[in-house]
Amino acid sequence: MKTLLQVLSEDEKDQVHERTLSVLANTGVRVETSKGRQILQTAGAQVDEHTHVVRFPRVFVEESLQLAPKKFSLGARRPGWDLEMNAGKCTLSADGEGMFVGDWETGERQESNFNDWLTATRLMDAIDEIGVYWAIVEGGSGGGTPADLVKYWRTIFSNFSKHVQDATPGAAYSPWLLEVLQVIFGDKETIRKQHPFSFLVCPQSPLIIDKQYTDGYLELLGWDIPIAVMPMPLMGGTAPGSLISTVIIANCEVLAMLCLVQAGAPGTPFIYAPAVAISDPRSGAYAAGSIENGLLGAAATEMARYYGIPAESSGGGASHFIPTVQGGYERAMNALLPVLSWPDILVGVGLLGGSMYLSLEQLLIDVEVFKMSVRAHQGIDSGEGKWLDDVISRVGPGGYFMGERSTVKNLRSGEWYISKFGWHDSYKAWISAGKPTLLEEARQKVKHLLVNHEPLPLDEHVEQELDRIQDRAREKTEIGDQQED
Repeated sequence: MKTLLQVLSEDEKDQVHERTLSVLANTGVRVETSKGRQILQTAGAQVDEHTHVVRFPRVFVEESLQLAPKKFSLGARRPGWDLEMNAGKCTLSADGEGMFVGDWETGERQESNFNDWLTATRLMDAIDEIGVYWAIVEGGSGGGTPADLVKYWRTIFSNFSKHVQDATPGAAYSPWLLEVLQVIFGDKETIRKQHPFSFLVCPQSPLIIDKQYTDGYLELLGWDIPIAVMPMPLMGGTAPGSLISTVIIANCEVLAMLCLVQAGAPGTPFIYAPAVAISDPRSGAYAAGSIENGLLGAAATEMARYYGIPAESSGGGASHFIPTVQGGYERAMNALLPVLSWPDILVGVGLLGGSMYLSLEQLLIDVEVFKMSVRAHQGIDSGEGKWLDDVISRVGPGGYFMGERSTVKNLRSGEWYISKFGWHDSYKAWISAGKPTLLEEARQKVKHLLVNHEPLPLDEHVEQELDRIQDRAREKTEIGDQQED
């Protein structure tokens, strides 16, 4: 059977839900977008326009949960790479929004730039285990003008042909995104059906729905663009000082956004995606390598499954800034627990030092940890052809099973996970090979993938139309600059 992991009992999940309903109805959530408050008030929420606090009646929350679809697909430009949600599969997304690139040999860092972002994006496109794009480091979107963002989005789709999860930084930018999506994927109905882009929003903890990115999403209502809601409460900082109460805060923030989205466009695809973590009591900072983060990542997936909603969980954090032994054990433990809970998407590969430092070598190591964790999730198969009573009887005492057909058959069918990464030969062979290290191997694999992988190109007529959109966006930016002068 598959390996079972449970960090919340059924009673505890019931209590998280009930206490969430109480917080939403009595304490409420501060909603900083006036458009969002209007949508919520029309749908039956209690809105205080002076404080911007919105309170959600129990029936409103429960009806919203019923409106959220339980199954849908996240589309991709690359054939065969659509991701079915709630279908028993799990894929990786890179960690997001790092600010630095680290050198594991010197320990020095530099701020990430466009080339760092592009290199990492192309590498992610080359790795089959990564099925979802998120901007792993800053530098891709330039100065944030409409022209910069059009260039950024077209560069994403030119270099990453699987599913893209990103955002627009405000309502004024969302129409530009829709133009880009229509040129690449087709008309509105095609986009509504294929879901080639999902929108990531991060409510502010505790209990705040922001204006900028929420308005960016609300501008897209009616296009059936899936939304992933990722609040990031920190236990002991922006969340109370216990694990279970931190789960409640995250649940409140996710369900408040779910109510807003379903009130604005009932049936919109929704992904339960909180990145729940703890603070370091010694500094108040994000304690990225703490094992509690793995527990919270698993709890988030369990709450998503409680509601029947697709799950995007986080895991694999580390406190150190370069690939080290410390980073290895922290990331392995914090990835294993969320994978065993089996979300649809696991976020977290490639960044170190509290998700601030990009390491391409670490990204490949993280993928290997994920593959091993997937094997752990698969558990022990006791189906037909696995018990092998007859083989035990035939080989008997003192025998050897390596040459048995059943051994070869099960070897080929995945009973063994055979890693192709790291050293798995004898000590003498390692000495003879010049004592290679894992980081040296990872660096060579990164180079090999970048040299040999060719992203799926956009059609020429698509590129030409994107040129025209980018020119119009640039002209609009220049006119705006002249008017300000």
